[in-house]
Amino acid sequence: MAGPVRQPIDLASLERYIDSNVPQIKTPLQLKQFGFGQSNPTYQLTDATGTRYVMRKKPPGKLLSKTAHRVDREYKIINALGQTDVPVPKAYCLCEDPSVVGTDFYIMEFLDGRMVTEPHFPGVGSAERTEMWRDAIRTLAKFHNVDLKKVGLSDFGRHGNFYDRQLKTFGTLSKAQAEAVDVDTKVPVGDIPHFQSMVDFFKQKSTQPKDRTTLIHGDYKIDNLVFHKTEPRVIGILDWEMATVGHPLSDLVNLTSPWLWVGKDVGSAHSEKTVEHFAAGVTPGLPSLERVVQWYGEDSGYEPKEELDWGNAFGAFRGAIIMQGIAARYAQRQASGTTAKNYGAQMGPYGEWANTLVEPLRKKGSSSNGKSKL
Repeated sequence: MAGPVRQPIDLASLERYIDSNVPQIKTPLQLKQFGFGQSNPTYQLTDATGTRYVMRKKPPGKLLSKTAHRVDREYKIINALGQTDVPVPKAYCLCEDPSVVGTDFYIMEFLDGRMVTEPHFPGVGSAERTEMWRDAIRTLAKFHNVDLKKVGLSDFGRHGNFYDRQLKTFGTLSKAQAEAVDVDTKVPVGDIPHFQSMVDFFKQKSTQPKDRTTLIHGDYKIDNLVFHKTEPRVIGILDWEMATVGHPLSDLVNLTSPWLWVGKDVGSAHSEKTVEHFAAGVTPGLPSLERVVQWYGEDSGYEPKEELDWGNAFGAFRGAIIMQGIAARYAQRQASGTTAKNYGAQMGPYGEWANTLVEPLRKKGSSSNGKSKL
């Protein structure tokens, strides 16, 4: 999945840094860039012994958000989780000197496994498909049960009121993203449909899920997992840019969102037909949403069933923010992924979809407490 370098770096400078700071890596290096990763440019380094590593760096230029692209936070959580049974790549170094390659970066282990871009796991048998989803859930629950204090991450984020903090952050971020102007067309990205009305609803404390505090990944989904080459198990979780301390429901609804895509015109940047595979009975071995939620409750000790409707609506709203951010980075030609334009175009559909999920909850009123019909 690594190919030509689209965003060049000073390779000689990087090699000098590695020679002085990372003795495990032997220069000279060969450099390629991965096609995935919509935010932080991600490179494959191959050293003189043929061993591969991965480098993640901040994108070049003036950034829209001070809280985004925090490769230092990515490094910190990967390094901390290395002492647990949560599968993560080994972290080698963090460089916060922009004179080396232009922006901050870190280097981690390259995991030689399967990267699956379609969450229905095409090309595998029924039993393996079931177990790959089972282990994705098992791994998420294992991560959510990590003791923050024991791994030194008590200060990794603020505790409590996660969704209120998210709304405050999203308000500031969405405004900046909406004002981003395309370098060629000079047209701004624009607002997400129904943005303010959705914010007003989500702010209602009477409908929000019960407050919980765990580590969260922020973008936990199948294509951010690395599976063993021949076994149906997760060997690594990638893309930790949005990790923080928060509510575990947010990770669960992000992972299970493909089931909600069925019948919705929101598409997928990888394959617009992906959602068809999640319709009941279409894909052998693909578990139902009910089964996946049950697994998570059994593994984590947190039963999310009653809070899913609210969480799914907020997840779709958050998805619109993410798509708007990709659109803004594409407008300024800072997007690192090859599918950035396709993702950015989904801002409007995601906003409309999020609003359709909010409407029934709004009608139920505060007495429903966002309970799910699942």
